Amino acid sequence: MSERQGRCLCGDVTYRVSAEPLVTRICWCHDCQHLSANGTANMLVLSEALTITGATHEFASRAESGNMIRRRFCPRCGVHLFANADVRPKFTVVRVGTLDDPSTAQPSINIWAGSAPTWACLDPQLERVDRQPAPPVAPKA
Repeated sequence: MSERQGRCLCGDVTYRVSAEPLVTRICWCHDCQHLSANGTANMLVLSEALTITGATHEFASRAESGNMIRRRFCPRCGVHLFANADVRPKFTVVRVGTLDDPSTAQPSINIWAGSAPTWACLDPQLERVDRQPAPPVAPKA
């Protein structure tokens, strides 16, 4: 599947991803836990493969990695949809739960697993990285 679509809860923001994700992961950093009260399932996609319809609001803060992160969300329903690190503008994080069919994105890794609470259910079949992994290599154009 090379195209996926998604939306916020109210439907004011919709999007289309026109390429396969570079990686799909469960993130256990403290920021993601604050966003969801759990780990978050995320696809890392090339920013150029993401088309967004509708306006988003933005919140910027410094992550545990030290990177400045811009998180984008729907101004009406508040659903968090996307994130971008200033040091890697060619990549966008897309929240898997906002996909029309989240089952099309299979996580392969738990990241920031060292920050996961003791009760977290981390799939032992997924690769585990305790902090921030190296960025994926973008495909050559």
